[in-house]
Amino acid sequence: MLTRRRDVLLAAGAAVALSLGPARAEDTVKIGLIVPMTGGQASTGKQIDNAVKLYMQQHGDTVAGKKIDVILKDDAAIPDNTKRIAQELIVNDKVNFIAGFGVTPAALAAAPLATQAKIPEVVMAAGTSIITEKSPYIARTSFTLAQSSTIIADWAVKNGIKKVATLTSDYAPGNDALNFFREHFTAGGGQIVEEVKVPLQNPDFAPFLQRMKDAKPDAMFVFVPAGQGGNFMKQYAERGLDKAGIKVIGPGDVMDDDLLNDMGDAALGTVTAHIYSAAHPSAMNKEFVAAYKKAYNNRPGFMAVGGYDGIHLIYEALKKTGGKTDGDALIEAMKGMKWESPRGPISIDPETRDIVQNVYIRKVEKVDGELYNVEFQTFEAVKDSGKTKK
Repeated sequence: MLTRRRDVLLAAGAAVALSLGPARAEDTVKIGLIVPMTGGQASTGKQIDNAVKLYMQQHGDTVAGKKIDVILKDDAAIPDNTKRIAQELIVNDKVNFIAGFGVTPAALAAAPLATQAKIPEVVMAAGTSIITEKSPYIARTSFTLAQSSTIIADWAVKNGIKKVATLTSDYAPGNDALNFFREHFTAGGGQIVEEVKVPLQNPDFAPFLQRMKDAKPDAMFVFVPAGQGGNFMKQYAERGLDKAGIKVIGPGDVMDDDLLNDMGDAALGTVTAHIYSAAHPSAMNKEFVAAYKKAYNNRPGFMAVGGYDGIHLIYEALKKTGGKTDGDALIEAMKGMKWESPRGPISIDPETRDIVQNVYIRKVEKVDGELYNVEFQTFEAVKDSGKTKK
């Protein structure tokens, strides 16, 4: 009798332990952060990781009664890695979100997995228009190339730039940047005198820059992904394009704040259209830049802001669902969300789940001995024009 009672008690204890186990697991929300921490796009991953950590330091690691656990994974911006890592995070780690995605091919590689698992994929970096169309579970807090490339094209035409040579990275965002720039620039009466595409991985810009120089344009339109701007500007100066009076224009990726100070005076006068500058004059941004510099001894760039706003979106969605991690409820909570970011006012378009934000025209100037993208014109609440064309 005693033995039987002891067995019953043991069984009851085991049942309690089993019931407590899943409850504890349910008290944690897991975010798989997949970014390039090594390779040519490493600065993108580091900025996003830094910004996510900073946001969590400022806002705590508990939301709606749930502990937030970020699992950082390095995919080196290689899509095969991204897909494998995303699968492991979903199946083995049972994450509730996947986030990050330093380049478009990485974001696209994960899209079918987000759909299958019914979990949100928060894109904090990649910038091709089609991304949010590839899964109903994708929301984006970065930008699209269409947003800035159309605006810099219109600005160039209005400011006497008639002949442009283009240099763009040979992958989807580069093609988006080129196509949207070309469409607007030629519609305004501008002429493209040379087009070159450079490899995404480890490009040597020198031979392509020579072609740019030989074409004798008024300016060259450049898109290279974040992290490659420093190398590009070094070779631009070495080839004497700055001395030849060929100015750089483009979306702001090439003048990434993260690398700008190391580019030297060849970058002075460069005009770009972009969604963020460390010199953005709002009080919120001044606080953000100061906190980021204090934590990491470097200024934040636009990738840091994409990460900072991405984790904010996750926090706010969890608040709206009361901590529930149902993927459909979380994505629904994200649609139409608006807030003040260090970059300015932003929102998530309820129809496309893409970001709506200001785009600024900026010029590289020296401020207190440092190079900054100083904003001088604002285009408010810009949607992704790429959606309506597809």
